[in-house]
Amino acid sequence: MTTITPSPTQTKPPICKTPVFIQTIQVMFDQFGVLEKYHQKYGDIFYTPRSPGFPPFVIFNDPKAIEKVFTADPNLFEVGRQTSLPIRVLLGERSLVALSGVQHQRHRKLLMPPFHGERMKSYGETMIEITKQVISQWQVGKPFSLRTYTQDISLRVILETIFGLDKGEKFDRLRKLLVEWLDIFNSPFRSSLLFFPLLQKDLGAWSPWGQFIRLKRMIHEILDTEIDRRRNNPATLGEDILSLMLLARDQEDQPMSNEEIRDELMTMLFAGHETTANSLAWAFYWLHYVPEIEEKLKQELNSLEGNLDFNTINKLPYLNAVVSETLRLHPVVALIGRQLKAPFEIMGYTFEAGTSLFPAIYLTHQREDIYPEPKKFKPERFLERQFSPYEYLPFGGGNRRCLGYAFALFEMKLVLATILSEVELELLDRRFPKTVRRGITFAPAGGVRMRVKKYKN
Repeated sequence: MTTITPSPTQTKPPICKTPVFIQTIQVMFDQFGVLEKYHQKYGDIFYTPRSPGFPPFVIFNDPKAIEKVFTADPNLFEVGRQTSLPIRVLLGERSLVALSGVQHQRHRKLLMPPFHGERMKSYGETMIEITKQVISQWQVGKPFSLRTYTQDISLRVILETIFGLDKGEKFDRLRKLLVEWLDIFNSPFRSSLLFFPLLQKDLGAWSPWGQFIRLKRMIHEILDTEIDRRRNNPATLGEDILSLMLLARDQEDQPMSNEEIRDELMTMLFAGHETTANSLAWAFYWLHYVPEIEEKLKQELNSLEGNLDFNTINKLPYLNAVVSETLRLHPVVALIGRQLKAPFEIMGYTFEAGTSLFPAIYLTHQREDIYPEPKKFKPERFLERQFSPYEYLPFGGGNRRCLGYAFALFEMKLVLATILSEVELELLDRRFPKTVRRGITFAPAGGVRMRVKKYKN
């Protein structure tokens, strides 16, 4: 690993001279590969100067630098308008991930209760039952793309836990619209629409952007109607997340506005299912690519003697290691950003206000000094030692750590345990799948082709 120590006269780290426009196109097609190439060339930290439409930014993967950023006063940072454009276009201006300062703190406090403690665990039965319903569609010997079904599972889970919906016309319509909407960005070329404002032109219902705008509008209409219905009929409120958001009050006893709730629902619908679906597909690939790991996990599950209690499953050490290693090798996002509001020093360099700092999750997870043989899938590494939150950060960190991280981990464990206990699968293509961009997330190309060898019950 290359580490460059600044001399006393250096004011900036190694400068990447590739134009930002070109860098953006490169990361559309191979963000992880591009990061590795620049890391090999420039070391643990590199800087790109300001260019038209983009702030100066620095990418780094040193755990001490990441710790300094994550533990700094949150008021030193804000969400950059340019760097957050794809998120704002997808999820809305009032989404938690697009907010800074007091607004971010307010939303985070209002949204935290549904994702922690006993309330979050109450979703366990839903996760297991939906998984069983979906995999009952599989036919022995018939090939299928696993990601298609992990997406179906995770989308059903999030719809039921958010809205309390598990069937009916409204449920089916919203599920169909969400899948169509996200599939618009199912390639690097189409994903580029989110990153380049000049391409965001509505050229009619058949154009990709026109299709995106119309589907988004239809999804918003469904959400707005449901928010109004629940708000105007308190008797309809239940234990689902939407009901809890409608009941939430801030320190001034003010509720969230309809727009705030709608954008947070969009965030949960997207972040709560697309990312989990991808991570589950990768986990199943590795389990079946390295049979001894699958066998070891099955032995741990068999020790439960058929008692698939979700609280017990959640505490299984090897299952936790498999999930952790999956997220290390295949983080949901490659970079996380914070834009400086005042000068800030890391790794011996001082950066001016307006600079975007990007701790590189992927590069940190690939450090050989922390993870020997980083390209190998080795769950045991998470049994042998505990990693700091600045060495292992699949959900980001600091005051902007993903609010739903515990929910996602819980769901991954329950889905993995349920499927492995119900069916015996076979991996049809052992070639390592290329990582492909889907909007702002990444999925295994082809979705991981598998087939059922037999049902166990």
